[in-house]
Amino acid sequence: MSTDSRFVHKIWQEEELSKMVDGGVPFPMLSDAGGKVGTIYGVYDEAAGVNIRGRFIIDPDFVIRAMEVLTAEVGRNPEELVRQIKAYQHVAATGEVTPSGWQPGDTTLTPGPALVGKVWEVWKPETNGAKA
Repeated sequence: MSTDSRFVHKIWQEEELSKMVDGGVPFPMLSDAGGKVGTIYGVYDEAAGVNIRGRFIIDPDFVIRAMEVLTAEVGRNPEELVRQIKAYQHVAATGEVTPSGWQPGDTTLTPGPALVGKVWEVWKPETNGAKA
């Protein structure tokens, strides 16, 4: 969501995002003309009339599960965003938890007392999506 129009979003998706992420980002981009939503989330810069780059992963119960706010000088990683969404979906579906860098098909963890002090036995960063 940004203060840009839906037409700007359409061009951005077709001309840029689709070349960075196969098929473009798999969710709609929304226009926040006037920054009303950006104000609620604390990312609207009223003097500039724009939303600062922020991303919020909000679950079906409207709980913010993750957020990141970056100034324009630092780019975002759309693949990481998609990875996190997949991880949250997996967690919601299974009750398992996903370690750092988790990718679909990687080892997951089952939370509980039996896991305490033993994560290292189950999850090996060098054989999963994360780097040691």
